[in-house]
Amino acid sequence: MNHGDGTPAAGAQERRFGPLGTALVIIPTYNEAENIKTIVGRVREAVPEAHVLVADDNSPDGTGKLADELAAEDEQVHVLHRKGKEGLGAAYLAGFRWGLERDYGVLVEMDADGSHQPEELPRLLTALKGADLVLGSRWVPGGRVVNWPKGREFISRGGSLYSRLALDLPLRDITGGYRAFRRETLEGLGLDEVASQGYCFQVDLARRAVKAGYHVVEVPITFVERELGDSKMSRDILVEALWRVTTWGVGERVTKLTGRTAKPQDGKA
Repeated sequence: MNHGDGTPAAGAQERRFGPLGTALVIIPTYNEAENIKTIVGRVREAVPEAHVLVADDNSPDGTGKLADELAAEDEQVHVLHRKGKEGLGAAYLAGFRWGLERDYGVLVEMDADGSHQPEELPRLLTALKGADLVLGSRWVPGGRVVNWPKGREFISRGGSLYSRLALDLPLRDITGGYRAFRRETLEGLGLDEVASQGYCFQVDLARRAVKAGYHVVEVPITFVERELGDSKMSRDILVEALWRVTTWGVGERVTKLTGRTAKPQDGKA
């Protein structure tokens, strides 16, 4: 593992990594009509060889229709229409399955609101050449947030710190959602057993990757607060994250005390 400054950590044993293959950038949407055209255009400009999948949860503001228009104009843009709003985790899981079925070599998580800057994606993909999973990190040297209220930053930093300590993970930004996976990594994480959402979904995938022995790298990013539309963060998402992380942490400590061997996929709380 690497914390953004070239320092290796757990899971970073020397080994050869195969070629990446074509990248699929998965962008979940719900009421992102104000942002979708801009963000897709920026992705296509930043990494012209990548494909984009808009996973829309039947947005009442017409985001799905706008995405269809983009797809009609560009064969590298695709749309996955979902029945309704089921949460960020469910949207990403559906996007992962769509991409894996079509043999994409890299699957990327990216927000629709511009907070994850597409111009930084080449840095994540370069790092992935020597890793199984790359996390865009706000909390490693060089990472930062822009236009965030102090309360939001406190919650994010605190959530990552609590998760890191509770789950014994050598990661600085566990809750971040700007990530690039090799397809083989996702195939080894037991996605069928993932039921978490929001912040907790990101924590869940990160812990599964570390516990399974994958080489995880963090690279610094600049996270920019959205200018248009409404944040999807809610109290329920935070409560779920706290409850699940605590449950996982207690379970792992009980496992260590009893001497049983825990499977990396265990954790469907």
